[in-house]
Amino acid sequence: MKRLLIVLVVLGLLMSPLFAQGTKEEPKSAPVEILVSAAASLTDCMNELKDVYMAGNPQVSITCNYGSSGSLQQQIEQGAPADIFFSAGVKQMDALVAKGLMDQSTVKEILENKVVLITPKNGKSLSRIEDLLNPSVEKIGVGEPKSVPVGQYTAQIFASLGLTEKLASKLVLAKDVREVLSWVGTGNVQAGLVYETDAKISNDVVVSCVAPEGSHKKVIYPVGVTKDSKQADAAKAFEDFLFSSSAKAIFAKYGFSVL
Repeated sequence: MKRLLIVLVVLGLLMSPLFAQGTKEEPKSAPVEILVSAAASLTDCMNELKDVYMAGNPQVSITCNYGSSGSLQQQIEQGAPADIFFSAGVKQMDALVAKGLMDQSTVKEILENKVVLITPKNGKSLSRIEDLLNPSVEKIGVGEPKSVPVGQYTAQIFASLGLTEKLASKLVLAKDVREVLSWVGTGNVQAGLVYETDAKISNDVVVSCVAPEGSHKKVIYPVGVTKDSKQADAAKAFEDFLFSSSAKAIFAKYGFSVL
């Protein structure tokens, strides 16, 4: 009996470290914060995408900085923090790649959009871009062509149709595509040119027509991780998620064509 007791005590001592090791809590992943600089036209779908991703990855916090792609490009060039750049134009991404500010291996084209002519819901009905010449159209909201991609596509459309000089006095320049959408929705301008995806989220505007095929360069959205990202691995993981089937469904929900 005494020997049995000794054996049980020895076994207890041997097993206690194993038991303690088996019940030890797994170390939690350190919290990670990712900053995404994204085109204003991506606002609604990116808000949903980041919420979905964070729900499945609770250790990750994603903050989005929205604006015109040209302004975001300049911010990155001036050293503003950003882990991911999601542009509404290839031109802005190419500029950052050329300056060595992007991890080139991560830069990929992901979405395509269309440019449409919109009018206020109760405004003047237009059926084609040339109808902007109508005297009843006094103000046309467009993106600032130097920094706003939709403004650059708009300039190409007007040039293609021979309208540049004829419409110059009517143009009101906006800081990004959402400002154009707001102006048209509130009736501050009689018409505007925005992306099809922006028009779809507003109940205050009507799509008059889609820009003629070939009147402007294709509206391609590239995405990539910045060269100076302090959370490169986490940023790449989120970028991979953007190419997943669940993310594609969300992009399609907001009217984007996934490449």
